[in-house]
Amino acid sequence: MTRQIKSLEDMILISVDDHVIEPGDAFIRHMPANLRDKAPRLIEHKGKEVWTLDGEIYPTIGLNAVAGRPKEEYGMEPTRLDQMRAGAWQVQARVDDMNANGVLGSLCFPTFPHFAGKLYGMVKDKTLSLAALRAYNDWHFEDWCGAAPGRFIPLAILPLWDIDLAVAEMKRMAARGVHVLSFPDNPAAIGLPSLHGDYWDPLWKVCEDNRIVVCCHIGTGSKPPHASEESPIDAWIVTMPISITFAAADWLFSPVFFKFPKLKMALSEGGIGWVPYFLERCDYSFEAHRAWTHADFQGMKPSELFRRNVLNCFIDDQFGLAVRDRVGVETISWECDYPHSDTSWPESPEVLWESVQHLPSEEIDAVTHVNAIREYSFDPFSIMSPEESTVGALRRKAMNVDTTPKSMGGLKPTDFQGKRVTSGDIQKMLADEL
Repeated sequence: MTRQIKSLEDMILISVDDHVIEPGDAFIRHMPANLRDKAPRLIEHKGKEVWTLDGEIYPTIGLNAVAGRPKEEYGMEPTRLDQMRAGAWQVQARVDDMNANGVLGSLCFPTFPHFAGKLYGMVKDKTLSLAALRAYNDWHFEDWCGAAPGRFIPLAILPLWDIDLAVAEMKRMAARGVHVLSFPDNPAAIGLPSLHGDYWDPLWKVCEDNRIVVCCHIGTGSKPPHASEESPIDAWIVTMPISITFAAADWLFSPVFFKFPKLKMALSEGGIGWVPYFLERCDYSFEAHRAWTHADFQGMKPSELFRRNVLNCFIDDQFGLAVRDRVGVETISWECDYPHSDTSWPESPEVLWESVQHLPSEEIDAVTHVNAIREYSFDPFSIMSPEESTVGALRRKAMNVDTTPKSMGGLKPTDFQGKRVTSGDIQKMLADEL
């Protein structure tokens, strides 16, 4: 029998795109004993907290972790943990913030390692790099997800510089019950083999065999472009999600989904409103040009292959939901993006309800949690009953959680004096401060 959803308090919310800011001691316990003194650490540097690994400094620890600040302070990068809401980096505080927002489950992408672990490929000492990467996976699985069973969807990152090591690490994490991999949306853009050869095939085989979703977060390969340093930063923010269309086309016209027909790839933080036109354009281009491009979709249209193999998500997308039948309701999941500036926390249910209240109850459930549970192999109801998991039930647990916006220190936009903020302004300010 279909569950009846009469108000926003009846919804059950699982977010398939959030982020975690790693605490300073995340890696140490999980490093091999002989490398523990070389573990990634937070250190003081020019009044800021920065990460250090293999003699290099990596300064941006917050990466837009501005949830809980007044909106006038959005866009400024926190440079210390105490300049962020504790839920960004403390797991129990995160659960409190999830409860206050009525959110049952969360998939959290890393920050210090970069969303798809690209940083580890930049480290010269690959023995140390591999140990630090495995330590991240163990911390994420044991200390973050393991601290609150049924509340987090575990995710793995891989040593992408070596396919054999990548396959071994994916097998190791799959054996522990991990069904999500964070992978660059365009590996060729960061100097790795493209999707169009057979280099990645052993990895895709492991993912297909173990029902592992390959999450391609925006910005993990091809960077969302700034049109110019003079361009208002608004223009970059607006176009950031749909920059994933370039990767979507590359995946769709690659051989990956024909070789591995059960493999699922997610366009993380990509939105859905652009999808119907994108698919229309794919089908039109295929028919118009395949005689000379030799594209072969084995009797399918590109749009059919996309709907079979690609997962989508949205934060707030009224248009996308209005044309959900052209996207595929079964492919759509909701995301919160906590603690980044696009998040609707702590009013996600109120924002989301405006977009979904006209949908049938079955479809509300599909996009808010049922699709996520099915596609990401997540089983929160083995820990908490559906009745305990609703927005209303979770918020009643969080009556003491203060969600009032607070200034937390760090960089402030006072230098701009009310003028239009440009891409160059932000980049220069961060370079000067860090």
